[in-house]
Amino acid sequence: MKHLLSMESLTREAIYEILELADTMKATRGRHDKLPLQGQCWALIFSKSSTRTRVSFEVGIRELGGSVMFLSSADIQLGRGEPIEDTARVMGRMLDGAVIRTFLQSDVEVFAEYSQIPTINALTDDEHPCQILADLQTIREKLGGVEGRTVCFIGDGACNVARSWIWAAARLDFELRIAAPAGYQPEPAILEQAAKTGRIIVCEDPQEAVHGADVLYTDVWVSMGREEEAAERLRAMAPYQINEALVEAAEPGALVMHCLPAYRGKEITSEVFETHAATLFDQAENRLHAQKAILQLIARRS
Repeated sequence: MKHLLSMESLTREAIYEILELADTMKATRGRHDKLPLQGQCWALIFSKSSTRTRVSFEVGIRELGGSVMFLSSADIQLGRGEPIEDTARVMGRMLDGAVIRTFLQSDVEVFAEYSQIPTINALTDDEHPCQILADLQTIREKLGGVEGRTVCFIGDGACNVARSWIWAAARLDFELRIAAPAGYQPEPAILEQAAKTGRIIVCEDPQEAVHGADVLYTDVWVSMGREEEAAERLRAMAPYQINEALVEAAEPGALVMHCLPAYRGKEITSEVFETHAATLFDQAENRLHAQKAILQLIARRS
C-alpha cells in the first residue's frame, strides 16, 4: 500500500491489516520496537480546519520517529492558485510523505500521482477513510468485530463519512442502513456499485432503520463548505436526531458513535451524548492509533 486515498480503494485484506496493526499500536504506545518514520519529514497540508485530525497526525508522526510541518492553504502558494501538480512535484523532492485535508478528492489523487511520495487522505468532500478505519477499530474493541453486525447511519446520507461507510460495507461482512431525508441520500451510482458486494439499505424512516441495529452513527448536519445551506439542512434533518427514543428502538446495548465535533441539541441530544461519552472519546482516541498504523504501512522505505 503506497497511499491511502479512499475507503473505496482499499481491499478487505488491507482494511484488516490496518486494523490489526492499529490494535498493536494502541497496546504498545510509548514502547514501540520500530520507528518507521525515523529521519523522515512529513507535511500536513490542510485547506479545512481540524482538531482531531491535525492533533492525531502530528502526535502520530512524532511517536513514529518523524518530524512534521503544518501548512494551511494560506501558508503556501497553493492558496494563491498554484496548480496542485506543481505543488506536488516540489514537495515530492523535499518531503517523505504528505497528509492532505481539502475539498476535492481529485486534489489528493493528483498530489499522490505527481509527488510520488506516500499520501494520505485526511478528509475530502467525497471521503473520510481515516475516520472510518478508527470507527471500525472502536467497534472491534466494543463488540468484538463488525462482522454480522448492523450499522445505522442517521442524518446526511450524502456526506463524506456516510460515503466512506458505504465502501466499508462493500468490503466487509456487515449490514449498513442509512436513514436520511429525501435529497440527502447517497448518490444512486455509488449505491449501485457498492451494493454489488455489500448489504446497504437506504430509507427515510429513522425508527425503521435503527430497529435491531448494533451501532447508531451520526455526523454534523452542516458540513464544512455547506454553511449557506444551514437553515434548510437543519429543517430537513430535525427528525433525524439521535435521542433516547431512537436509542431505545435499537438493539439493547447498541453503540452510539459520532465522528465529532458534535452539536448537542441538533444531530444528537446532550443526554445521549453524555451517556455514551466513553465510546465517543475512545472513538476519537482511536484516530491516533489507526493513523499510526496507516503511516507505518505506507512509509517510504530508504
